[in-house]
Amino acid sequence: MDINHLKIYQKKRIWTTILVVQILLFLCFSKSKASILFFESFFELQKKLHQLLFYWIPFSFGDVLYVILGTLLLYYILKSFKKKNRHHAILRILIIINIFYFSYQIFWGMLYFQTPIIEKLSKEEPAPGKAKKLTLLYLEKCKNTRAMVKEDANGVFTVTDLDAVQQEILSQQHQLPAYISNKDSYSINSFKPSLFKSIMSFTGILGYYNPFTSEAQYNSELPSSYLPFTLAHESSHQLGFAREQEANFIGYLVGVNSNNAELRYSTEYFTLKSLLNSLIEKDPDFVKIILDNYSPAMKRDRQYEKDFAIRHQGWLDDFFHFTNNLFLKSNQQEGSVTYSYFINLLLRFEKV
Repeated sequence: MDINHLKIYQKKRIWTTILVVQILLFLCFSKSKASILFFESFFELQKKLHQLLFYWIPFSFGDVLYVILGTLLLYYILKSFKKKNRHHAILRILIIINIFYFSYQIFWGMLYFQTPIIEKLSKEEPAPGKAKKLTLLYLEKCKNTRAMVKEDANGVFTVTDLDAVQQEILSQQHQLPAYISNKDSYSINSFKPSLFKSIMSFTGILGYYNPFTSEAQYNSELPSSYLPFTLAHESSHQLGFAREQEANFIGYLVGVNSNNAELRYSTEYFTLKSLLNSLIEKDPDFVKIILDNYSPAMKRDRQYEKDFAIRHQGWLDDFFHFTNNLFLKSNQQEGSVTYSYFINLLLRFEKV
């Protein structure tokens, strides 16, 4: 082995060691309440800076960063198959992975270990039958609110003013109960339609939060019944709620009492569907009765959602469903199709 190859080999060992040390260090941080409080405070500082830096850009800057990063990684992976460039390429890959992992953890990863919202709610177990009572309540709410929103030529709910929905979400963030959220909302509109919307439609991904730019990405091809609540969900990540089902709960709190009928209907409809999903195995007959009692307008919205899903089925959907489950479970969360934690939060919060 010549001197040059020896130096590269030593550098690879150093960067591999750094990565292992990082993983162990952040694992230790995740067990320390003081460390988590530090990362929560750091998040409050960096999210405003990131939003101010990137909100004014008319496209998703975070998506552009992902494209650059993905292209760079692919380039070095391909180079690693060539014997002449293999060691240099692997070294570059290790450096990129180290930088990405460190940035992700300090900007976002440690927030998965915050005090769970459920510890801030009632410790009393929800009464048997409460989920069914809430289901009946939200069925009526959906019927009433659905009558207030606009439809397209096919009689399907359509969002007429997305900017108004976004501004309402930012406004409602200031109304969150103090005992649940003490996080700062800066009312900076950093919602961005994803550059990958067509791919997202085939993967079942409705939206995502970019921790490197604090942008809330959403799939602009979504049915309108999904869209406002998806924005509320992603804005909850912007506030600093990392867990998916907690972001659902904060999105629910943002939308359920909104004066904007489009946001309120999307939120109520999401809540109703989540309740039905939680009851389908326990009482399928009850779920069928509820579905049969949807208003004609709600049935049209439901059919449009089903048609949208059928049009975009494929292997990408299965692949991302599998990988998303792995990601959620690796971050102390339930799988992507499990609503029980959100329902548990809802039952402990709601009074019926």
